[in-house]
Amino acid sequence: MSTQFVPMPSPEGHESSNKTSFPRARYLCFGAFHLDSVKEELFKDGARVKLQAKVYQVLLALLEKPGETVTREELRARLWPSDTHVNYDANVNTSINKLRQVLGDSADQPAFVNTIPRKGYSFVARVEFADRPVTHLVQQAPRSADLSPVTTAQAHAENNASLFRMALTSAWFTGGVVTLVIASMLFGAALVLYTHH
Repeated sequence: MSTQFVPMPSPEGHESSNKTSFPRARYLCFGAFHLDSVKEELFKDGARVKLQAKVYQVLLALLEKPGETVTREELRARLWPSDTHVNYDANVNTSINKLRQVLGDSADQPAFVNTIPRKGYSFVARVEFADRPVTHLVQQAPRSADLSPVTTAQAHAENNASLFRMALTSAWFTGGVVTLVIASMLFGAALVLYTHH
């Protein structure tokens, strides 16, 4: 598998404005994601991820040159025709931020999109090509029959602990506890008043 992109002309002899050609592969894989370049869809762990058109175009521009700088001017030219009048800088920033949000990335500690100050952006993750959808990215939990009793008990304990932790941090749980305490106090006060009459 190669991680170098080579621009390829479409079969008609000119590049299509909507589709981007990648060398010999339909799927581009990086991290837990894979991009179907034919259907123009992004998947994370096998589940489709919704992308706005401009955000998708930014991702394609970055994937065409992994490890290289894609300038803000290149992004502007790709996203908006020359006769479009918008605040390019703000819109490029917004598109990059939305892409980072979708990828679960951070500008401070980039795993996918790195900012090159005063120049542009670079896609820093390893990119692989595949002809078929990537199934090894989707990690399936082992079946209970495949686990030893110790592993199964440990898995149940971890699930119960995380469920308890999630319940404690839930706003509904907190609200329920507060409501229960207030109701108990009111009931206790009513009981005291009733017994004194």
